[in-house]
Amino acid sequence: MDAADPLRDCRALFHGIDESDVVAYLDGNSLGRPTIEATEAITAAVTQWSERLIRGWDEQWFDLPVTIGDRLGRVLLGAAPGQTTIGDSTTVLLYKLARGALALRPGRTEIVLDTDNFPTDRYVLEGIAAEVGLELRWITVDPAAGVEADAVRDAVSDRTALVVLSHVAYRSGFLADAESITLAAHAAGALVLWDLCHSVGSVPIELDAWGVDFAVGCTYKYLNGGPGSPAFGYVHAAHQEAFRQPIWGWMGRRDPFEMAAGYVPAEGIRRLISGTPAVLGMIAMRSTIDLIDRVGIDAVRAKSIRLTEHALDLCRDLVPGARVGSPLDPARRGGHVTLDHPRFREALPRLWDRGVLPDFRAPEGLRLGPSPLSTSYTEVLTGVRTIAEVLADP
Repeated sequence: MDAADPLRDCRALFHGIDESDVVAYLDGNSLGRPTIEATEAITAAVTQWSERLIRGWDEQWFDLPVTIGDRLGRVLLGAAPGQTTIGDSTTVLLYKLARGALALRPGRTEIVLDTDNFPTDRYVLEGIAAEVGLELRWITVDPAAGVEADAVRDAVSDRTALVVLSHVAYRSGFLADAESITLAAHAAGALVLWDLCHSVGSVPIELDAWGVDFAVGCTYKYLNGGPGSPAFGYVHAAHQEAFRQPIWGWMGRRDPFEMAAGYVPAEGIRRLISGTPAVLGMIAMRSTIDLIDRVGIDAVRAKSIRLTEHALDLCRDLVPGARVGSPLDPARRGGHVTLDHPRFREALPRLWDRGVLPDFRAPEGLRLGPSPLSTSYTEVLTGVRTIAEVLADP
């Protein structure tokens, strides 16, 4: 399988391949490996910093949030230029986008979300609802599945201001039908904010074609931006003139270097920016964006499906006591799978000690997240064999 893999040469572009104690890295859906080019780019950026000092802002840094945002939008989001920017953490951008979206639907009283969305999404929305006096309408979902379009149609009404969902569920890997769900929300007059953290760089995304209003996502998973690399935010062009986000900072102001009194939002996507962006934190992701641009997201998606199918086939043969906590249909699944077993919590540190790195999600889930650009089929085989050996050892 590795010999026939059209993406096999991509592995050599990453640090740490066959050079560490890790024999199976199955956590690319949580933190991606660094590319060799990324570390070179960060070193070059530090050199630029040391040599150019404050001049670096005028020469390159000031525009990086929107230039990298546009490239990310074109290659991976299906977004025309001027709608994507890189900036804060996912949490902060989620807050800014949700508050700005709610302001566009005055008089509506509800936010729709699901019970198994990522904790940050739920907590941020709970805080916003308490802050501005809105109600949360919960869609109850099976943790082994996700939110279907029919459930959204049943939940939205003329009271719904905003629907916030994850494109790929963090626990099960369920891949939502973003286009149908967006249409269902729009039919009720509501706006939609998609969390793309577990889908960007793993599955094809077409925000413009789907009519999505807002989106947010992190860059340290399949985009390999590194721990704490800044998130991205998307605001559809149709909303930008009226969009007002709540954290007013100097870099999001029109003519920021005028330092004038009073806040006047910048034109376009720059109004989503608040303060000074994390320049070094956004450098690393460029190499992965460029790599996916070269090989194509369809090739990435095809290998992702083959890797997760390979993992599930092996688990059926070698780990018969484990239950699959993800959709079995690969078309309904993102880039990772979850297995459930009552001994997985205690097994995780033993797996890590043996150089096999998945992660655990309560109550009993072991997530296997192979990254198509850097994970081999042999790694998956080694990982699943080791899981079976650890479970067999009392």
